[in-house]
Amino acid sequence: MRVYFEKPRTVLGWKGFINDPNLDGSFDVSDGLYRARKLLLQLAERGLLAGTEFLDPIVPQYIADLVSWAAIGARTTESQMHREMASGLSMPVGFKNGTDGNSQIAVDAMSTARAPHAFLGIDVEGRTCVVQTTGNAYGHLILRGGVGGTNYASETVAAVQQQLIGAGLPPRLMVDCSHANSEKDHRRQAIAFRDVVGQRVGGDGNLVGLMVESNLFDGRQDLGDDPSKLRYGVSVTDACISWDETDALLTEAHEALSLQPVS
Repeated sequence: MRVYFEKPRTVLGWKGFINDPNLDGSFDVSDGLYRARKLLLQLAERGLLAGTEFLDPIVPQYIADLVSWAAIGARTTESQMHREMASGLSMPVGFKNGTDGNSQIAVDAMSTARAPHAFLGIDVEGRTCVVQTTGNAYGHLILRGGVGGTNYASETVAAVQQQLIGAGLPPRLMVDCSHANSEKDHRRQAIAFRDVVGQRVGGDGNLVGLMVESNLFDGRQDLGDDPSKLRYGVSVTDACISWDETDALLTEAHEALSLQPVS
């Protein structure tokens, strides 16, 4: 399940459930951390794996033990701080290509995160310390499109895989069906989704996953000044597809991929 608690902003806006859990500008971060961890515990108790984007480098100390997969976003993949943080995480980490579509920064991030690092951080007692990592070998690249358009087509996927091989890295890729790969239209996520599933069925075993922005109901809404007026289950950030469409896409992918021989 895509469980995103932090929202990187281009300029201003709601920064996510951890930063502002009451959606009212009160910024009760302590309560946000508590409630985020409570949600992850509830998901774990149901046997549901959770994936999230880590933005603030201190947040993983509070929730990383309940996260099975993490992403570093397009705006932070080039950040040395986030590359060092990823080197110490205990789960696979996906690095997105830059907002301009540049994949090299993600390739560089994967190489950097595979190495050990030492940097300032927070220990289990909440004290400032020097964190020493051993490196994270389970990095992979996430294609999310860029200013030039989509980048999930088989030709682009093959080119980026060769780019990874040239850097001495495993050519594993995920595709984010939203953002530029949907041309910022949530209704087009299904087009990218089906294309990538088709590539996997066609034999590209290095396509290891898909990301979809999904909520209970489709579309989005502005946060506004009164959270009580929000429509339940509709995103207040990026526009999402509905649960019904998500269910249909997952069922379709399962049926298509179940026909493949196990490799």
